[in-house]
This record gives sequence, structure tokens and C-alpha cells, in this order.
Amino acid sequence: MMRDRADRRTVGTEGTGRDKGRRSRIVGSGGLLAAAAVTILLIGCAGAGHEAGRGTDAGTVGTEQIAAEASAAEQPAVEPSSAEQPAMEPSAVEEAGGQLLFEGQDMEGSRVTSEILAQSDLTMVNVWATYCNPCLREMPGLGELAGEYAQEDFQIIGIISDVQEGADQRMLDMAAELIEKTGADYPHLLLNESLYRGLLKDVTAVPTTFFINKDGEILETVVGSMEKSDWKEKVDGFLEK
Repeated sequence: MMRDRADRRTVGTEGTGRDKGRRSRIVGSGGLLAAAAVTILLIGCAGAGHEAGRGTDAGTVGTEQIAAEASAAEQPAVEPSSAEQPAMEPSAVEEAGGQLLFEGQDMEGSRVTSEILAQSDLTMVNVWATYCNPCLREMPGLGELAGEYAQEDFQIIGIISDVQEGADQRMLDMAAELIEKTGADYPHLLLNESLYRGLLKDVTAVPTTFFINKDGEILETVVGSMEKSDWKEKVDGFLEK
């Protein structure tokens, strides 16, 4: 059985060993909390960066072109507000005493809550973006990984950081095409205020991956992409504890 290791956050682990991986920097990001939605302003993608271990290109033919098309697609403008903004409220995690709480919507329009975490001993939440090549290159391996474990042991959930609830159909179709072509056959949630406040508030790069236990406690945060074999090693390590 896996032993809970709550609050052992390792944001920035890309500085050592295999976790160095490849990451795509978000040059600028901000959340504008509103009554119905939250927008993260994502400006650009700095590319693959430095690679740790073997490359992740195998089995991902076509994702580079798809990502280029996604980057070139017109993005909805986010207008800065000149009005004074209220102070940021505590995150959902802080309000819940360290337990992650959220409610979101998946690509099929179904509501998903943090209760989904109780379905598995370990959940891997992978935050990605449609313009991010390192994200897309690792997603085929994540899709394979998701199918190699019983759901009561392990599951993967994606969060699309640049496509929010209520996005136009063109953006939704583009995200759906990326998911299909990379074989990332696991649930993907659209960005909203609940996810932003609960989990993404401190995310400064994509991909960013969280490991969470069935009680909703964050065990580890990894910034950057990795090989499937390296992710598997991490998953097995958590499940053996």
C-alpha cells in the first residue's frame, strides 16, 4: 500500500537528475478571477529546452506539425482591467486544510470533481498546453502508461491550461485532435476558476505534473517532460510505499 506523503512539494525538481526533463516556459501568465470563469494568459512557448536521457520523439510522428498549427491559431484576446482587483482569495487547497478540492468539466462536457481522486491510490495530473511541443511529445507515453495499471491503483488526468470552459468549438476541436493523435486516452479537463485556484495558481511552466494520493494530498510536483520509463519508475515508487 502507498503511504501518504502529504505536502512534499518539489516544484522545480527539473534541476536534478532525471527530473530535469524538458520544459516549455510560460513567458507570462495571470489569472483574472471572474464570476463565471478564469483566464490564464499564456504567451508563447520557448521550445523543448535541454533533454535528460533519451529523446521522447519516438512514436510521436505528426505532433510537431499539430503543435505548430495550434500555435499559429488565433487566440482570444485577454484585456487587462484598469479597475482595482480584489485581493486573491485563499486557494481551495488552503481552505480544505491541505486537501485538494476542485470541480471541472471534461472534453465530453461531463462534470468532474475532486472525488475522482478517491478512485485510485495514486493520480497523476498532467498540466499541458496545445502549443507545447514537450507536452505533446510525452503524451503518447502517458497514454500507454494509463492503460498499464488497474484503475484502483493508478490513473492519469490531463488539464488543458490554454483551453477553458466555454471556449469556442474551434479550440475544443483542436484540443480533441491533439488528444486523439497523441493517444492520450484519459480524461482531460478544461481550465476554470476552480482548477486555477485549487491547483494551477503556482504553475509557471508546462508541462507540470502533480502526483496526488486518494485523499487529495499532493505528494510531488514535477516541472518538465520525461520519458515514459522515468514516469513509470516514479509511479511504481509511490505505489510500493
